[in-house]
Amino acid sequence: MTDDIDDKPQPLLEHLIELRSRLIKSLAAFFVAFLVCFFFARDLFNLLVIPYKWAVVWAHLDMKKAEFIYTAPQEFFFTQLKVAMFGAMVLAFPVIASQLYRFVAPGLYKNERAAFLPFLIASPVLFLLGAALVYFFFTPMVMWFFLRMEVSGSESQVAIQLMPKVSEYLSLIMTLVFSFGLVFQLPVVTSLLIRADILKTQTLVEKRKYAIVLAFVVAAVLTPPDPMSQIGLALPTILLYEIAIYAGRLIEKGRGKEKAAEDEQATGSDVASSSASEDGGA
Repeated sequence: MTDDIDDKPQPLLEHLIELRSRLIKSLAAFFVAFLVCFFFARDLFNLLVIPYKWAVVWAHLDMKKAEFIYTAPQEFFFTQLKVAMFGAMVLAFPVIASQLYRFVAPGLYKNERAAFLPFLIASPVLFLLGAALVYFFFTPMVMWFFLRMEVSGSESQVAIQLMPKVSEYLSLIMTLVFSFGLVFQLPVVTSLLIRADILKTQTLVEKRKYAIVLAFVVAAVLTPPDPMSQIGLALPTILLYEIAIYAGRLIEKGRGKEKAAEDEQATGSDVASSSASEDGGA
């Protein structure tokens, strides 16, 4: 990936031309992925509905409950557009990330490139882990909770049944995926800040209690207004915070070893220079 990266200084105009080229390639990748995903939009939506079907089974309800409605003529069409855009972002992300790296890399030293590239790889992996947690566990659990709130009709109470709309279900699952995906970037962001010497691991340890409170506040803002969603996002956030502290300690430990090796090498060079000077004087 680094073979075609030019390390030479470039004027502003060439930087802008390079930026335009990278943006065009990224947009082209997104457009092609969007066309493909729009062609399979209904299949992709059916794939997103599978967690809801699991919730219906968990709630011991008839599979007829796994039906969706739309109340506006254009609603399902725009839902398919959103599904296609969502899928296009996932498919085109490797190309977009590659173009971003190729644009930024010429301004970095070789050791900085070596440090930046693993984080660029870890970021989508962690996002997919967050999305997988939403898809396989969190969405079925939340929908099971909502389905259990249905009320059967009788003489003393009115029947209350869930009739989910395609647009609202897609909005819910997309919000959860992006929320968990962003939260799972916490170790990447903190590790980058620690590696850049902007943040200290000790600071993360000292601010742990505030981070726990902030995790629940952020979960309350990003998730639907039910306690299960909020707790389900807050707990992984706290766990990721602890992982970030552990990763930060490893980075600081590695940096300490590198500094010790540099100091030892510098000391050896000074000793060699002093010996050479003494030999020359003799």
